[in-house]
Amino acid sequence: MNHWLLKTEAEEFSIDDLKRKKREPWSGVRNFQARKNLQSMRKGDLAFIYHTGDEKQIVGVGKVVKEAYPEKEKPWVQVDIGFVNKVQRPVTLAQVKNDPNLRDMVLASAPRLSVQPVSEKHFNYLVKLASK
Repeated sequence: MNHWLLKTEAEEFSIDDLKRKKREPWSGVRNFQARKNLQSMRKGDLAFIYHTGDEKQIVGVGKVVKEAYPEKEKPWVQVDIGFVNKVQRPVTLAQVKNDPNLRDMVLASAPRLSVQPVSEKHFNYLVKLASK
């Protein structure tokens, strides 16, 4: 299983929207590296849901329920994400950047990438941080 981080603007589509809808196509990604990451996702992979904008924090967890398939606008793709849970305590970008255990995380080095891999070690560590 792989782990990911998916960014969204809370005003456009929030973790509460995903919770309410239960499942949603993750579309609108317009970066080639992010597209490659979407294409690498497999059914059952877990992903942090990260609010951008003023919040800049991990707010929940989703699960890939449908692997990459074409969007209407080629050459872009989307995956379907299902709701898993909201975290008890959001983890901010500042926390990630200041935590020595997370300094080599993609979020710390390439914070603008909208779909990014997360190592199992980082994923498990962040789950613990978000549940304290």
